[in-house]
Amino acid sequence: MSPPNYRRCLSCRRLAPKTEFWRIVRVYPSQTIQLDYGMGRSAYLCPTASCLQAAQRKDRLGKSLKVSVPEAVYQTLRQRIAVDSTQELDSLGQTQ
Repeated sequence: MSPPNYRRCLSCRRLAPKTEFWRIVRVYPSQTIQLDYGMGRSAYLCPTASCLQAAQRKDRLGKSLKVSVPEAVYQTLRQRIAVDSTQELDSLGQTQ
C-alpha cells in the first residue's frame, strides 16, 4: 500500500491528502478549466466557503493556473458548498 499523496490548499496553505481537496485543472492544450479531472496544470482548494472566497478575491486560482478563471467555475464551487452543507444537515437530522 502506497502512502497518501499530499497537496496544499492554495488559499489557506493547509497540507492534507489530495482526496480532501477540490482539484481545479487547466486542461492541456485547450487551456480550459475543468473540475476534478483532466491532464494539465492543477490547483487544489479546500472545500470551504472561506477558502473559495479568498481564492476568488485574490485571484489565486488564476495566478496558480496561469489563466483567467471564468465566474461559472466559482459559481459551480459555491453550489457544491451549498449541497454539501444541506447534506450534512440532513444526515444530522436523521441520526437524532
